[in-house]
Amino acid sequence: MEAAGGAGPGDGAPGKGRPLQPAAKGRELFRSQRKESEGSVDCPSVEFEYGDADGYAAELSELYSYTEELEFTINRKCFEEDFQTQVQGKRWLELDLAQQKAYVMRLLDGLEVVNRDKRLKAARAVLYLAQGVFGECDIEAEVLHWSRHNNFLLYQMGTFSAFLELLNMEIDNSQACSSALRKPAISLADSTELRVLLSVMYLMVENIRVEVEADPPEWKSSRETFRTELSFPVHSEEPFALLLFTMVAKFCSGHAPHFPMKKVLLLLWKVLLFTLGGFEALQAMKMRKREALGLPPLPEDSIQVMRRMRAASPPTYTIELLDQQPSKRGHRSRRPLVKQDSLDMYNERDPFKNDEAGVDEEENDDVDSGIEGELDLMEREAIIQAVPAQRPPIERVSFPKGLPWAPKVRRTLSISWRDTDTLVGLPRPIHESVKTLKQHKYVSISDVQIKNEEELEKCPMSLGEEEVQETPCEMLYRAMLYNLPQYMIALLKILLAAAPTSKAKTDSINILADVLPEEMPITVLQSMKLGVDVNRHKEIIVKSISATLLLLLKHFKLNHIYQFEYVSQHLVFANCIPLILKFFNQNIMSYITAKNSISVLDYPHCTVHELPELTAESLEAGDNNQFCWRNLFSCINLLRLLNKLTKWKHSRTMMLVVFKSAPILKRALKVKQAMMQLYVLKLLKIQTKYLGRQWRKSNMKTMSAIYQKVRHRMNDDWAYGNDIDARPWDFQAEECTLRANIEAFNSRRYDKSQDSEFAPVDNCLQSVLGQRLELPEDFHYSYELWLEREVFSQPIRWEELLHFQ
Repeated sequence: MEAAGGAGPGDGAPGKGRPLQPAAKGRELFRSQRKESEGSVDCPSVEFEYGDADGYAAELSELYSYTEELEFTINRKCFEEDFQTQVQGKRWLELDLAQQKAYVMRLLDGLEVVNRDKRLKAARAVLYLAQGVFGECDIEAEVLHWSRHNNFLLYQMGTFSAFLELLNMEIDNSQACSSALRKPAISLADSTELRVLLSVMYLMVENIRVEVEADPPEWKSSRETFRTELSFPVHSEEPFALLLFTMVAKFCSGHAPHFPMKKVLLLLWKVLLFTLGGFEALQAMKMRKREALGLPPLPEDSIQVMRRMRAASPPTYTIELLDQQPSKRGHRSRRPLVKQDSLDMYNERDPFKNDEAGVDEEENDDVDSGIEGELDLMEREAIIQAVPAQRPPIERVSFPKGLPWAPKVRRTLSISWRDTDTLVGLPRPIHESVKTLKQHKYVSISDVQIKNEEELEKCPMSLGEEEVQETPCEMLYRAMLYNLPQYMIALLKILLAAAPTSKAKTDSINILADVLPEEMPITVLQSMKLGVDVNRHKEIIVKSISATLLLLLKHFKLNHIYQFEYVSQHLVFANCIPLILKFFNQNIMSYITAKNSISVLDYPHCTVHELPELTAESLEAGDNNQFCWRNLFSCINLLRLLNKLTKWKHSRTMMLVVFKSAPILKRALKVKQAMMQLYVLKLLKIQTKYLGRQWRKSNMKTMSAIYQKVRHRMNDDWAYGNDIDARPWDFQAEECTLRANIEAFNSRRYDKSQDSEFAPVDNCLQSVLGQRLELPEDFHYSYELWLEREVFSQPIRWEELLHFQ
């Protein structure tokens, strides 16, 4: 860089002198000619750490809409009115534990009265306790501390069970449903009782779910009891999550349009996260299961590998400008050697434009018609000299020595290497190849499960009945099984309605019932505030649905591969793949940096601070964060979901090709976040063999990024397209075979009829005669009649008996 930017004849200080004029001209021309205006090549790396959920306070604040701000005061008023009649002259924080328990018991008694209004007031008082008695606190940390304390106390006193009964009553409240159906517009007022109940239950689940090292032993014990109660229902026949799935399906069917869907979905997500376990717990379960099956340990911890990865830098202006210049003398001009650690992100055509020449929808990385011929060789040299004086040093991505992932070999390679032991007389390279094959061969839990399932189908009698471990995941799948397609369709319908790329349609479901106020805004400021609230509301719904679907798929896949395939197939049949691609067919940088939040109105800030006067400028400014955590979390979840659905499925990979996903996914690479880029590159990798040679030739930097970041499969010829998998495929047969296997699994494990043809038969005479049979009490009165009718009067056909012998 010093040689290129050193002092030379006529050079002056930065910003002065003749050589900078063509450089400025070139940069300005490049900006004007860029086709993609989404993001900038100078966008900084996004400092984002992926996890099960956002921070504790952020997750609590997203429960409330800004239009619910007035209800904090109502909850406080209901509590204080009741508290003063029961405990005079004291505050809640001044009571000892025994007095607090006694007051909570009196509140719970108030939930059992017949009068609906009195029940609601008692429920609001409980909600105020769950929110942290903010009227007696001075700072936000104090509110969060008392919220956590009170929620553990409420659970120990049996509050969750009481609210569960009230929730069932509200779900079955036909009067509220019919009233909502008759209204032309549904508002917050139609779901008041449901919102109060769901808020209390969410606060209890979220506060008890989050583990802190300083938790006392009784809190840890309560956490495990609560997890068991939600996973293995004692009083009902179904897990609590199934009730929430039923609410989602009922809402989407149009029978209960007043259900507050955001709160239902948030609660559903947190219940699944609490009962099934997060991503780190899943990794630990996977390691234990591999050990139990006798499989070798995982080569690396995928969570830690992704945390160490760094985002790839997009190309700089100068280098990309030079890449795009054809030489006027008929050959490529020389330029400094630069490490190609950047991605070809910004040179794409409209993904929906037809290409008559038959070439892929994206342009070559090295061509941009807007700049051809504008700068001569002298001007290019001036640019190279000028840039170091104008710009800070170019950020380089330092990849670790070696590749981040250990290579793997799938079982399919054994088709061509059936005998890997008899190698006598074969050349040395063959021996080394087989050694490498065995060294990197990876057998997944799914492979073992599929093999066991095939054996059970072949020999159902000799192998006997399968022992199924009663885990929370198994209980949930069994409960969801018969209505699972409706649940998946309902979630995708809501996701479609909440997607920023969706247009309002008359037949789409209304997901704004729990955010729109009774009286619509009349001023510009009120309209802006409601607009922010509505956008935030949709973002939270997308976040909760994407996390819920990903959790379900990952846990079902670990529990049994065919449970995962059953859910996946119904998601595919419900058009989940084009829905996710539609979601990403937007300005993804704008979505990730969106500022649809008003920090002064967020809980718990709004409960302990005087609210300043809102202005249009403060609403437009939003917060000071570099990006929106929930939106980036949603994008990564949806990409992971798309990977789960398409991995090793040729028919679904072809759907990515048919829907022209490559340019859409390449635009998502602009987000400089390593984990997001990794899952985009995975999706591009699986379809490169179908995109043709021209696409691969035009996108060599993307191919290089795939090589550097994505795990290598030794038998996957992804970079050349010579694999047999790239040939025409009978996609319908592939899905039909998978469906037949899934149905056989579900039928064998969950449809156990009493008169099955495989039921064991006892052929021992002494054993049969020795069995004790339950006879009716009056049988001895009619015994002789029965003997005469059934035994003595029936002729014995000895010839038939001889035939059997």
